[in-house]
Amino acid sequence: MSMPTIFVSHGSPMLILEDRPARAFLASLGDMLPRPSAIVAVSAHWDTDVPAVSTARRPETIHDFYGFPEALYALRYDPPGAPQLADRIARLIGAAHDPHRGLDHGAWVPAKLAWPQADIPIFQLSVQSGLDVAHHIELGRKLAPLRDEGVLVMGSGSATHNLRALVRGPGDSEPEPWARAFDDWLADTLEKGDAAALADYRTRAPHAREAHPSDEHLLPLPVAFGAAGEGARGRALHRSFTLGNLSMASYAFA
Repeated sequence: MSMPTIFVSHGSPMLILEDRPARAFLASLGDMLPRPSAIVAVSAHWDTDVPAVSTARRPETIHDFYGFPEALYALRYDPPGAPQLADRIARLIGAAHDPHRGLDHGAWVPAKLAWPQADIPIFQLSVQSGLDVAHHIELGRKLAPLRDEGVLVMGSGSATHNLRALVRGPGDSEPEPWARAFDDWLADTLEKGDAAALADYRTRAPHAREAHPSDEHLLPLPVAFGAAGEGARGRALHRSFTLGNLSMASYAFA
């Protein structure tokens, strides 16, 4: 059986320390999926002009955030890399090599929750915020053969991402209507497998500008969608909101 591909919303780095529905979901994710032979993590936090893959044999934990509690900086995730597979993928998609890149929090936070034993090889593939969603769907489609090898393509970003609009305070408020409308549109579009609508989300989705002032946190999703192959459809694995309008939705594609 081919491995599904997935997209997860990783939220704040604090997710790994907080008692939230999305954390509980990610902690159960490893049990929902077949055990991967390796993981290609496509994180919104590695943005390059052209596609690049990390080829480190033992990728370091990158704490790419500031002003958080010391307990968060003490966390490490130490799985092996997969330099040979990364090199093969680089040749497959024409990507650059980065032998120094570690795992940023878009990769290690969900991976540490889902596979805490840190015994599955993992490496990163970058996004290109200067290129459109269609480019990222096609980038993903080049990765589709990996599914038959048990390799998991994991996009990690955010189903909505507008940091200036977040509602901060104790507890979580009801999701704002604009965020709910975009999130519902995205779920419906993915369930239909509508690649054209996804590629044109800026025009077709309600409140696209509010949901994503910039594209980088959505771009891992079309890579995962494309990696499931032509005709793939999405299935929601988890949907919740935090901070008023930050969607923590996650999807599997097959």
